[in-house]
Amino acid sequence: MYITHNQYEYKNKDVRFAIILKYLRKYIHKGMNTNYKYWRRIFLFSLGLFIGSAFCMKWMESDFVQNGSLFTIIGLEISYPKEKVIHILSGLDPAVKNILKYHLSFDFAFMVGIYPGIAALCMMARNKSVNNALRKLLLILALLQLVAWGCDICENCYLLKWINNPTIGTDFITYHFIVTLKWILALMAALVAIPLAIRSRKIAK
Repeated sequence: MYITHNQYEYKNKDVRFAIILKYLRKYIHKGMNTNYKYWRRIFLFSLGLFIGSAFCMKWMESDFVQNGSLFTIIGLEISYPKEKVIHILSGLDPAVKNILKYHLSFDFAFMVGIYPGIAALCMMARNKSVNNALRKLLLILALLQLVAWGCDICENCYLLKWINNPTIGTDFITYHFIVTLKWILALMAALVAIPLAIRSRKIAK
């Protein structure tokens, strides 16, 4: 049977995709069945990184002053309207601007602690649970921390861009959506996982 060059290429792509999918399923399945001690080690490492980076960022926040008034990262993320964000970022002294950039740089390290830590908590809770629906929910919440992590990276990129050029257009709406989604995914997973992870026994069906 005659096979055209295009048919051969499509066949090769299908084979490559099937191989990639096979290894991806194997990797996810292995992660799903990793024991409690493994996820606890990841959680403890993440907790140490979280505490260290949070301390450094908190130490810098006392220098967040614009025209004699303190401003906060939480304010820039959530509570300040667009006009106030523009006013703050456009009026920063060079020294304060550098400190804010350092803070956002440490925030990238903070992310490596917080999101894998929450995901590890979800997997620890999943390891202690035998209810299939609950196990699926905890796995989904753990995987969604990748989305929350991506949102946090986008948030920092927006702020770093606006620090250099405080011209904020309609992307402020997208920025707020990303920040809100990040908080929802992280808090929802943490609130579900923490009480389940600290249980001493597996949850019966």
